[in-house]
Amino acid sequence: MTVNLEMRVLVVEDTRTMAKILRNLLKLIGFMHVDAVFDGATALRMLRANKYGLVISDWNMQPMTGQMLLEQIRADPGLESLPFIVVTADTRLAPVQTAKEAGASGYVIKPFSGETLKQKIVAAASNTANSTSLLVA
Repeated sequence: MTVNLEMRVLVVEDTRTMAKILRNLLKLIGFMHVDAVFDGATALRMLRANKYGLVISDWNMQPMTGQMLLEQIRADPGLESLPFIVVTADTRLAPVQTAKEAGASGYVIKPFSGETLKQKIVAAASNTANSTSLLVA
């Protein structure tokens, strides 16, 4: 099995430079449809209006944190199984554990390479109960 590079990916990152880096890395990996938004409220609107196969979100955003965004996604019956990868610069174990408990499919710690991001996406696809949008046979 391989990752479905044709699915839509939503990047949620409040730092425009990091959003651009993530978009570029995803395109280098081979994803063709990558959208970026800069806050959680906009992300929720986009997710409810469009079909995405994956969310990659910063954890430390304001005013809606990545945790708040993830909790709202997991509480929404139409989005609850959407794979969600957390991006954080925090190397402490507590935020990673919080992300897992909130339902994150995976996480990546900044700085990271395109290869690391790809590995995290593949791992999320393998570990997500409803990963059909992430995988192709």
